[in-house]
Amino acid sequence: MNLQEYASYDGIGLAELVKSKEVTPQELKELALEGIKKVNPSINAVVSVLEGQADKAIEKVDENAPFAGVPFLIKELVLHAEGVPHSMGSRIGENTVIPVDSELMARFRKAGLILAGTTTTPEFGYNAATEAVIYGATRNPWNLNHSPGGSSGGSAAAVASGIVPIAHANDGGGSIRIPASCSGLVGLKPTRGRVPAGPFNSEPLNGIATEFAVTRTIRDTAVLLDQVAGPDLGSYSKLEVTHAPYGQLIQETVRPLKVAWTTETNSGAFVDPECIEAVHKTVQVLKELGHEVVEARPKYEQASFTKATVDIWTANIYQMIKGAAAGTGKAVSPDYIEAAIWKCYEYGGQLKAADLLEAIHTNAVVSRQVAGFFEDYDILLSPTIGTLPAKIGELNANNPNISAVEWTEQIFTYAPFTNLFNATGQPSISLPLAESKSGLPIGLQMTGKFADELTLLQLGRQLEEAMPWKDRQPAVHVSEQPQPAV
Repeated sequence: MNLQEYASYDGIGLAELVKSKEVTPQELKELALEGIKKVNPSINAVVSVLEGQADKAIEKVDENAPFAGVPFLIKELVLHAEGVPHSMGSRIGENTVIPVDSELMARFRKAGLILAGTTTTPEFGYNAATEAVIYGATRNPWNLNHSPGGSSGGSAAAVASGIVPIAHANDGGGSIRIPASCSGLVGLKPTRGRVPAGPFNSEPLNGIATEFAVTRTIRDTAVLLDQVAGPDLGSYSKLEVTHAPYGQLIQETVRPLKVAWTTETNSGAFVDPECIEAVHKTVQVLKELGHEVVEARPKYEQASFTKATVDIWTANIYQMIKGAAAGTGKAVSPDYIEAAIWKCYEYGGQLKAADLLEAIHTNAVVSRQVAGFFEDYDILLSPTIGTLPAKIGELNANNPNISAVEWTEQIFTYAPFTNLFNATGQPSISLPLAESKSGLPIGLQMTGKFADELTLLQLGRQLEEAMPWKDRQPAVHVSEQPQPAV
């Protein structure tokens, strides 16, 4: 098998080759490492290569596991993997090595995935681009002058360029869906509580963040969710589950759905005409597939919601910086922190407990308002982000002339559709259904009722067949000649 053949398969496809003895996990690992050497100088997505750990994991892999022997990468944020670097995208967290797996990492391993390296993240995940000072800018394989999105931009760039078919990602305001949109991938943010965060986090970002992955196919997303879903020991809650695995149920024909669609933002943020056009074309396809489509959107009080976002994020950044400093022994200092993130640290440090409780209450009020909207609709369709992928440097977290509030507003003006569903906890997915005239991916977001990932995945599978995306390939790809680093 060569790199072109390797990159043509999704995760399930590679695992099937392992099970039929057509390829070995060791060969797949070598191909992934070859891919890193070939394209990472251009895209700067992979931070650490873990060849020794991968070799040990291959010795123990269960070849009956659904992703047996499939190379895999994890983002250097939140998820814990034994013996693996975990900088959190910050100089203050540099040289941190985690001593033990979190529950989710253990489930990734049990699924057969072989950890081969780590990927970039913006500092503490608070950016819609991936351009941390500690690593430098991560670039979009479709066009190196653009960002692959954030905060899971390293994972997205690695999957889009063919290094691996699946990579870990997490989402506290759009950080799975934004890079999926920018990089031409499938990015599911599961329902709050669907994927375990323990034992080292209770509810990340006070319940607005969740963990999962970016992939290239709906079936990889569905089967991976089967492998990792469910509460861990001591979890606050347990969600209802489907009567059969998602990987099986996505084969069933989705029932006719009532789909709301919108291209308008609650904040009044600008939406690019090409993103609007992509929604209109998808609406027409949905009609042809037999679904009822209605232009409608949920409405809520924007100013208080924005303040709640600022307060929750900054309070958590304050705590994360304190924790990182305690782990490394470094002083909490702007010498180690990017300028806008330092402003967030200062803002968060001035908040009172009552401020955080009020922010959590605001999100609960918004969540109930939005739940009422979804009493009438199965799905809400919108653009994932409001524009085409940002150019490198447009979302600069090292800007000393921006406040914590201004930084938050800049992020969610760029990505005005995603953050709401972190507050409500609903499942939300970005699908690579369109591309711009200049060849950049345009993702469309579909959001479902709370705990109803199944409808999203079934409709996603239907659209994957009606509007196929799997064979689209970026300019920087493991099967192509290397592009010069910018």
